[in-house]
Order: sequence, then C-alpha cells, then structure tokens
Amino acid sequence: MEVQIFGIQKSAETRKALRFFSERRVKTHFVDLKERPASPGELQRFAQKFGVTALIDRSSKRFADLGLASSRLSHQHWLGKLAEEPLLLRMPLVRSQGKLTVGLAEDQWAEWVRQ
Repeated sequence: MEVQIFGIQKSAETRKALRFFSERRVKTHFVDLKERPASPGELQRFAQKFGVTALIDRSSKRFADLGLASSRLSHQHWLGKLAEEPLLLRMPLVRSQGKLTVGLAEDQWAEWVRQ
C-alpha cells in the first residue's frame, strides 16, 4: 500500500496523517502544497467525490484574509482559486489506489490499512 498526502508542514492535521501512516509502516508520498500546488485536475478528482465546498477550509486565516465569506464563485472558478491558494484547502487531501479523503479521516485510513 502507498498513499499520497497533499498538505503543508505547518498543518496539524497533515502532520497527524503523516504520523498515522508512518506508525503503520505505510509508504507515503508527501506533496507540500506551499512548494508545489495541486493542479486543478488533481483537485477535480477530490471535487468529483466530495464536492468543491468540502475542499474549502472556511475557517482558515487565508479564507478570511481574502474576504471570500460572501463570495459566490462557480465550481470551476473555485477549483482555480484552490489551485492558486492552497491555504484555502481543508487538509490533508489523501489518496490511495483510487480512494480519497479530505481532512482528518483516521477511521477511513485504518480501514484502508486493514484491507
């Protein structure tokens, strides 16, 4: 089993995800979104499963700084905005063999590891 984790080092939830898989000796590929933002196509995979609004961290400082609380953006515009501004994403985004999670999802990850 191998997982790909999208997040930033400063994110507590991202660190928890990295620790979760490390403790279970699961090979991880970490993508630091500050160094290499996710592509709109990559984000589209998560959006297809969870919806764009599930990807947006409305409680993030960056969301407030950009004044997006009253924004009414289209699906595609949000994907572009999330690709440009990775600090707007709920982290971590985790992918493994076609399975996806957004945010801290230890129960789902444990199920993946058991399989």
